[in-house]
Formats: sequence, C-alpha cells, structure tokens
Amino acid sequence: MHYIPEGYKSKTKLRETEIAIKLIKDYFETNLAAKLNLTRVSAPLFVRPETGLNDNLNGVERPVSFSGIGTQSRICEIVQSLAKWKRMALKRYNFLVGEGLYTDMNAIRCDETLDNIHSIYVDQWDWEKVILEKDRTIETLKNTVNKIYEVFLETEKYVCSKFAAFEAKLPKEVTFITSQELMDLYPELSAKDREKAFVKEKEAIFIMQIGDKLSNGQRHDGRSPDYDDWNLNGDLILYHHLLDIAFEVSSMGIRVDAEAMNRQLTEADADNRRTLPYHQDILNNRLPFTIGGGIGQSRICMYFMDKVHIGEVQASVWEDDMLDYMAERDVEIL
Repeated sequence: MHYIPEGYKSKTKLRETEIAIKLIKDYFETNLAAKLNLTRVSAPLFVRPETGLNDNLNGVERPVSFSGIGTQSRICEIVQSLAKWKRMALKRYNFLVGEGLYTDMNAIRCDETLDNIHSIYVDQWDWEKVILEKDRTIETLKNTVNKIYEVFLETEKYVCSKFAAFEAKLPKEVTFITSQELMDLYPELSAKDREKAFVKEKEAIFIMQIGDKLSNGQRHDGRSPDYDDWNLNGDLILYHHLLDIAFEVSSMGIRVDAEAMNRQLTEADADNRRTLPYHQDILNNRLPFTIGGGIGQSRICMYFMDKVHIGEVQASVWEDDMLDYMAERDVEIL
C-alpha cells in the first residue's frame, strides 16, 4: 500500500533531487570505505544457481532467471543479494584480517510487496570484512555498528550543510537491544509494532539476534540460515518522522562458521543445501571468518532528504494506480 502524508511537499524538485542523491551517495560511500578499511570491487549482477551463491532471503522469494549464454544453455539468476559471494571474493582476492571489500549491489526481487519503502529494484552497498575467529563476538558487532553509525552522522551533517531545507534528525548514538529483550519489553505487540514503538522512543536502534525463535515460539523476522550467524547479527533501524514508521537502513552480522551453519540449516529445514559448493566451503572451514552487511542506498537518500516514497529517489517500475495516486498528490516519481 502506498501512502502520502497529508500536506506533504518535497523539499527538492526533480533535478535538485538527482543532484542531492549523487552527493549523498558519493559522500557516504567514501566515508564508509575509510571507516571500515574497505576496497571497492566489481560484483556480478547474476550467478548460476548450482553454485549456491544466490541469497535465498526468507526461502520463498523467486529469483529472476534466464537461460542461454553464448553457446551454452545455462540458467542464470539475477542476484537477490551478494551476502555469500562477498565471502568467497575475500578469499579469492587474498584480503587480510582487518581488510574488506564493498560493492554497488543491484538486484531484482520480483516477489517484493510494493509500498512506500519497497521496490522490486534493490540498490545497496554490500560490504564484507575479514576478522579473526576470536572476534566473532557481540562486541565486534557493536563496534562495527557504531562505526557505520558515525558515517550516518557525518553524512547528515554534510547534507545539511549543502541543502538548507534539510534538518538533522539523528540522535547522537544508536541504542542496542536483542530481539528477545524487545519482545519482553512489548509482549503484547507484534514484531513490527515492537520495532516501531522502540525506535519512536530512541530514534536510532540496532536489534540484535534475528533468525532464531523467541520465547513465544515465533521469530522476530526471517533470515536465511547460511550467511548470518543468528546469534551475532541485527538490523539498524531509524525512525522516519514523516511516515511514522520503523525504517530499516541496514542489515548485517558476523557470518556463520561451520557450527552455526550446521545448526541453522537444520533449524530452517534446509539440509538440502549442504552439498552446494559455497556451503561445503563453510562446513569444511575453507573460507575466512567475516562480518558483513548491506546498506540501502535509496533508503538513506529517502531519510536524509525527507522523502516519503522510495520512487522519489529511485527509478523503478510501479503499478498504474500507484502512479495515478502520486500524480494526484503532486509527488514526482523518478
């Protein structure tokens, strides 16, 4: 469902919006790379399904596929994210402990439910960094989140210095909470309503340990079992004032080791993946220990520019009735 708040007016016209998008993305990307010691690399738009590299997301989303490459009729899938590919790339490119990579990740998620913050086109910075086995800890996760949040704060300050119409909204620090602690705090609310209630109070939160069942037998949210360690992951969520929603801008985590993958594949009833090349590499300890995640490019542009629909900062495909709805309210879609 698409929704435009009463009285909403964009603070920028189309051309100024495009200029601001470029400034925000360039500044954020440069500072993220410096803060986390990342090198930009090229990444695939599609992969072969038999490699096991594509992200299965919640396990129900269909990857967009096509066949016929040159003289070989091989099936290829458009990536849904690069969570697994990045870890193999770190090994192939001989990255050392403390070094990492990032890439502009473009994906198609054809089963996405379209609304103000979801499109079938996904654009994010995917990043991954080599760590030591002893650093697979909550402390490492929190320290990395705080570094990324510093980039958010610096980018907000930069954007406000370039555009007088934009205002600073971020709190000075991010508040950490586990998914179980959040459920204990708001036991009567759904997972999404718990997120909204807490982020509305704190403005910027990081919900940790997503994937396993909570004490009520439910999961806070779905997670693929074969890249994040469900005990060492989480989502960075900001409060979007105009939409009055919990606004996820990043999902990240310390990646599975052999023990975590074994446990999570069984828990997710996904044992059939064990024989795939990527999964064999993890189970046989052939890949480095890593931490990584994705940061939504269109999402951060929406946030910093006070936009209420992702179509205002991203060119995609929309339903005719949505375009009519936006036109009636003088909201310009890219």
